[in-house]
Amino acid sequence: MAQTVKVRLRKPGRVFTFISRNLPLYRNDTCIVRSDRGLEYGVCVMPSEECSSAEEERYKMSVVRRSTHHDDTTYRQIGIDEERALSKCREKIVERDLPMKLVECEYAFDRKKVIFYFTAEDRVDFRELVRDLAQDLKARIELRHIQVRDEAKIVGGIGTCGRELCCTTWMREFVPISMKMAKRQNLSLNPAKISGQCGRLMCCLSYENDQYSKAKKASTKAEPSPDLAEIRDRMEAEPTEAVQALKDSTLHDVIEDELPVPQVDATAGVAETEDLPQERSESPASLESSEDSGDRTPEKTKEASTQGGDKGAEGGAGRRRRRRKRRRGKGGQGNQGNSSS
Repeated sequence: MAQTVKVRLRKPGRVFTFISRNLPLYRNDTCIVRSDRGLEYGVCVMPSEECSSAEEERYKMSVVRRSTHHDDTTYRQIGIDEERALSKCREKIVERDLPMKLVECEYAFDRKKVIFYFTAEDRVDFRELVRDLAQDLKARIELRHIQVRDEAKIVGGIGTCGRELCCTTWMREFVPISMKMAKRQNLSLNPAKISGQCGRLMCCLSYENDQYSKAKKASTKAEPSPDLAEIRDRMEAEPTEAVQALKDSTLHDVIEDELPVPQVDATAGVAETEDLPQERSESPASLESSEDSGDRTPEKTKEASTQGGDKGAEGGAGRRRRRRKRRRGKGGQGNQGNSSS
């Protein structure tokens, strides 16, 4: 029956899950495993546990055998060869003046392949370097350009929390980190305080980011306090709608009747016109209307003023006709005197 076992590889020093078939392993047992990079040397950190068929299909890497005395000797010799290959590669880089920084060297367990990890700001032409290393080391050479975060993952170190770097111990893949995560968690935006050993934002900023996002969505925003001045202006401009709004609100138990809507008094204008001095007309009809205006109603007063105006207009026309007749009479008398003389 298939079992799962946790094994820490030589490089990188992380723990992976392997499938073991009829090969029980215990803690600190050394073994040879088959990974996506070929045969590798590892140490068991957790005893074997039974697993289901679904878990067996999930994990593709498997345990080949327990390590032998020959495997242990090869493991120690690989460490010595890696140090020699690192020094040789650094000499070639300085000799050819290549703009690159060598980080790590890794031998395959069968010692037929050597992988060099380096960092560089720009693209580097290292074809001649590969030829020189292949002649000296008598193995297949592979150079891999990595980023600064991968460099910290390989080199390792201690974080600001006092523990070993997460990328070195258990993280398999890097997740994108942005400054919005620090802002959402109300952390200091000083790059020196939120940056890791690699010079980038710390990976731990993403651990609690989802919790802050969910809490922000769940919490309801506090409604802003209303502007009392604006409410007063709207109530004065639209009193009827204000009354209806108050009835529909929580004050419907207090306000029973509609608020009085200001109405324009039709008699106010008439009363003011009565106090003003009236222009006196020379006609008797206008005098009679002015004497009786105190005992009349506003409607009768309006009719009387209209009649008085009409009669005043007729009296003015009569006066103009009389003046014209007098002028004609005077003109006729002058013409008769001239003729007699």
